Amino acid sequence: MTWTLRRPKRIIMVLCAALLGSELVGSAQVNKQSTEAWISTLNVRLHMHAGLHAPKLVSLSRQRSSPDSWMNTLSETLPASVDVKGLETPIVWQWSPAASSSDAHHVSFVYECAQPHLRLHWMWEARAKFGPVEHRIVVENLSNQELWLPMLNSLSMAWRLKAGAELKNFYVEKGADSPSAEGTHLETIADGYQWIGRSSTYARPIKGEAREIIPAEFVYGTNGSQAGWFAGIEFSGRTRISLSRRKDSLASDLGLNPEPGPFRTRLVAGGKFETPTAFLGLFQGGPDGAGNQLRPWVREVLNNPSAWKDAHYPLLVNNSWGSGMQVDEALSMRMITESKELGLEMFHMDAGWFRGVGDWFSDPKKFPHGLTAIADEAHRQGLRFGIWVDWTQAALDTAPGALNVRDPKVRDWLVTDLPADWKPEEFKGQTIDLGVSAAKDYAAKEVKRIVEDNHLDMLEHDGYLVAQGCTRGDHPHAPPNMSSLKVTHDSGFDFVVASNSTDVSYHAVLAYYDIYAQLRREHPGLLLEICNDGGRMVDFGSAAHGDYFSITDTYDPLSNRRAFYDTSYVLPAAMLESYVEKWPVANLDNFRYMLRSGMMGWTTIMLDTTAWSSQQHAAAKQAFALYKEKLRPLIRDAHLYHVSNRPDGVQWDGVEYWDTARKDGMVFAFRGSTKDEIEHHFLLAGLKEAALYSFHFEDGTTPDGTIIGRELMTTGLTVHLAQPLSSELVFLQELQSNGSAARRIREPGRKR
Repeated sequence: MTWTLRRPKRIIMVLCAALLGSELVGSAQVNKQSTEAWISTLNVRLHMHAGLHAPKLVSLSRQRSSPDSWMNTLSETLPASVDVKGLETPIVWQWSPAASSSDAHHVSFVYECAQPHLRLHWMWEARAKFGPVEHRIVVENLSNQELWLPMLNSLSMAWRLKAGAELKNFYVEKGADSPSAEGTHLETIADGYQWIGRSSTYARPIKGEAREIIPAEFVYGTNGSQAGWFAGIEFSGRTRISLSRRKDSLASDLGLNPEPGPFRTRLVAGGKFETPTAFLGLFQGGPDGAGNQLRPWVREVLNNPSAWKDAHYPLLVNNSWGSGMQVDEALSMRMITESKELGLEMFHMDAGWFRGVGDWFSDPKKFPHGLTAIADEAHRQGLRFGIWVDWTQAALDTAPGALNVRDPKVRDWLVTDLPADWKPEEFKGQTIDLGVSAAKDYAAKEVKRIVEDNHLDMLEHDGYLVAQGCTRGDHPHAPPNMSSLKVTHDSGFDFVVASNSTDVSYHAVLAYYDIYAQLRREHPGLLLEICNDGGRMVDFGSAAHGDYFSITDTYDPLSNRRAFYDTSYVLPAAMLESYVEKWPVANLDNFRYMLRSGMMGWTTIMLDTTAWSSQQHAAAKQAFALYKEKLRPLIRDAHLYHVSNRPDGVQWDGVEYWDTARKDGMVFAFRGSTKDEIEHHFLLAGLKEAALYSFHFEDGTTPDGTIIGRELMTTGLTVHLAQPLSSELVFLQELQSNGSAARRIREPGRKR
């Protein structure tokens, strides 16, 4: 009896070994496998513990025994039961030391259940030397029967707080449809605070409801260092982040959205379910500090390396949508010639080139020589060629190769039945469910054909691409509860919301990822634009499967700057595409203001450049040359700082780039419509206090000069603009770190 009290763990583990058979080793081997593991990057260190029935993230810190550690009080909540043939079957999980493993960059704690036979992998991975660590859970069905798995979060935490700790929660909305008046949110996390942020495959702004977010949260203290943690989800489907505080406990859950639910997903015999990958890290310096760690990490870990190896990335693009659906061969040829003259690098043919929705072949009336003639001419003139397509949409065309909703095979792929009088819109039809194997195979072949037949360098997908709800009961996803099913029509699509919506999106997103992964393998140089009606599918999962985002569907200067301001907190600036549309300009200053509002990241011109005056044409050509020479290197590699309030169109706003390696940077400065503030002081960041910096005003609004870093960060960079709705580009370069150099300083913004 005394021996039992001293060695309870050994007896339990031996009993578990007997229960699970040879998969679980005896006590001698158990003692060789530590229940503790650590994983770290330059920015964060995680401590994990393998409990007998569940694992636990113990702490989050900068280094061992760090005084600013975040201590987690919550063990992982593993599924307590599954549905087998309609019966709720309890699950008892046991740690398997023999199957578990850990090193400095990977941790995998494995748990098993004997009946039904299931295996769960609780995994952490550091894929870069810096930045956050990723986490996912995989459940394998090793039994010989189908079962249904309930909701399983990607990541759950309950941090123990110091008494009276003051915290903030920062998060970013998608620019879907049009950026809202707020966009970025900074909220105080007081006792009783409750917040839920949702993301999906098609962010539909609904009046009276919270806007969808780019799925990430930044939580930090209000002290001088503004230190905290950030977490996010790498998935394009229906996901949710929750954050709540109860006195001195702060809880957060990240993963699939359980609503409207109840969520369940099919686990076939021999199959597996994998939670969306989540990431978790530490930062200092508030939201900009988090962003300047997260953006390079996204680039290194998630983004397509082939795109970043291209020195021309991000590109300057000429898009045909300025003429709407009227694009044809003659217009395309003129735009290619004009693009070459202006120094643009790709001709992007938007909607209007096809025979019909779901009939993704070139219209022979508009393009008698096909799109290959357009592609070949673009390539002859040194440009790349890309097209718009909504490749999951079906409609009514009956030509060979068309995806027709009345075809019985296609009808079964649709997310819902359509009425007899249904008609598609000009470039929108009805979505097929990519989670259906036959639909996925069709889409993969169709995308491959479109790319190869048309000699594409870029493919843009748009519209309601990935289903997030379905009425069918015979698809791989869970069948809907008919009492909760709701079908609504919006923007040309019939949307389904039901109990199975999250599971529908889960399967469809995985199929979408597979299709694009295959496309990348076959065409490694192909660029992929994520659009979905502009800004509706901006997330970290899409960042891992596409090369750049359309960040909003509204393209005036203010909307472009708002969408960029918001999204650039969490995603690399080079991925953030702004479309520059026709906008009323009274003078050349307004014209540059319009262009530059879309030139802080990936730039696409979407207007009739032949209508420009000779002055405007020359100014644009100069702007594009400057982009390639000076702006693009900073957009690719520099840190980014939000050195103003969010743009409102009235007050001044600006963004700073600073490259610590090259010791140079610049400021985008914009004056709004305000008439009583002709100059503004931008407090810069990321500089050295004692270093001397030269500055150059591109438009000559202020003479060039030098200034010490301390002044730039405390008093500010002064920009003088005489005209409302005008702009300036101010270039900075570090000269030296010598206190005596201050004698040569002249304050910027003061005319001689």
